[in-house]
This record gives sequence, C-alpha cells and structure tokens, in this order.
Amino acid sequence: MAAEDPIVSWDAEADAFDEAADHGLSDPAVRHAWRRLLLERLPEPPATIADLGCGTGTLSVLLAEAGFRVDGLDFSPRMIESARRKADGIRGVRFLLADAFDPPLAEEGYDVVLSRHVLWAMPDPAVALDRWLRLLTPTGRLLLIEGHWSNGVGLSAEQTVRLVEDAGRSASLTRLTDPGYWGRSIDDDRYLVVSPGG
Repeated sequence: MAAEDPIVSWDAEADAFDEAADHGLSDPAVRHAWRRLLLERLPEPPATIADLGCGTGTLSVLLAEAGFRVDGLDFSPRMIESARRKADGIRGVRFLLADAFDPPLAEEGYDVVLSRHVLWAMPDPAVALDRWLRLLTPTGRLLLIEGHWSNGVGLSAEQTVRLVEDAGRSASLTRLTDPGYWGRSIDDDRYLVVSPGG
C-alpha cells in the first residue's frame, strides 16, 4: 500500500489545525508564553525571519505583529490559505506555497530561520538543515522547536543538537516542558534548539 501524499495529509488537517492551543495560540496565556519565549531569543525587529513549514501562520503573524519581517512557507495549499486569512491586514508578513525541504528563498537573506515541529518530517533532516542554514546571513540565528512524541514520531533533543553541531554550528537546548506553551500538561519531549550566528 502506498503512503499517503503528505500534502494531501496536511491539507486535510488545515481546517481544524488551530483548534489545538499550541497551534492557534487563541488562549492569551499560551500566546503570551510563545511570544516571550521567541522574543527573548530573537534579534531586534525589524529583523527578517523565514518561518519554514509555517502551517496556518500563527508564529509568522505573532512575529509580524511584534515588528519583524516574516516570510512564512508551507507546501500545503490549505494551510497557506488559512495563514493568508489570518494575516489579513497585518504588515510585514507574506506567505509562500513551497516545500520547506528545499525552500526557494534567497541565500543569506534572513536574520533568522525558524521552524516548529518540521525538521523531524523532512525526508532527510541533515540535508534540509544544510539548506536552511544557507538562508542565514553570516550573523543569522537558527531556532528549531522540535519534539519526540509519545507515539514515537519526531527527533530527540540529542538528535537535533547533533544535527546542528554536525552542520558546524553551536547549539543550546531549552526544554519546553511548561504546560503554558501547550495549553495542557505534556508527557513527551518538546524543546527549542537555538544556534546563534557568528
């Protein structure tokens, strides 16, 4: 039996995707927790951010509202449609229909590359990471929000740190165990890896 097309699969998720507290960030406390987490680790606005695998654009919009210039990219047409609706009237954000595995963005064009729960789903995470790092300016930083879920899917924190270090970059790890980020208690491994620029 052939595996389901991932675009079809993610398109099917689009309508209900934001119902999860950590996807839609509709709970003000969860939204504030994510805003604080990211702003503490980002350069000052109006830095440029590539949000790879942006889904419905929640983090892209959050960061554009904070004054950043954000390009959100996803390969799901339905996710991008939702992101564009969400961003209506918000300046500094645009959404592109493209595959995060090989993003058609300018090399050395971004101060930050951000992805949330995307690297694990890449056909070859090391190749994807190498391509993502090329998007960064020489002083650009990488933020990877990832996890290894209780169903066995994902990347462990150690795997992600190793991927970043194998790409020749330093990496710092922050565990994201606080229920405030997720709107509920979690029992799996969720974390943020930051690689600062040169």
